[in-house]
Amino acid sequence: MTNPFTTRASTLAGPARDYAPITPSDTDPLPKIAVAVYVETGGAVVFVSEAGQQRTVELPDYGWLLCGVRQVRATGTTASGLHAMVIS
Repeated sequence: MTNPFTTRASTLAGPARDYAPITPSDTDPLPKIAVAVYVETGGAVVFVSEAGQQRTVELPDYGWLLCGVRQVRATGTTASGLHAMVIS
């Protein structure tokens, strides 16, 4: 099987290389900055953006947070089934 990703440079415009499950934490950042977050069960997501700002957004079931995310905080986050889209 050929792998189209072997010679492709990772960009913010192209597909993510992986989905990584997120465990919200008030102390630990994500292992890799997410280019977006997918939410299975809607609710509030409290996060630290790539720019370093804490934000809170309400997302529906099967919703998308289209923002660079460094950390998803446990306190205040009510959404579940969170997955980070990562490119590296």
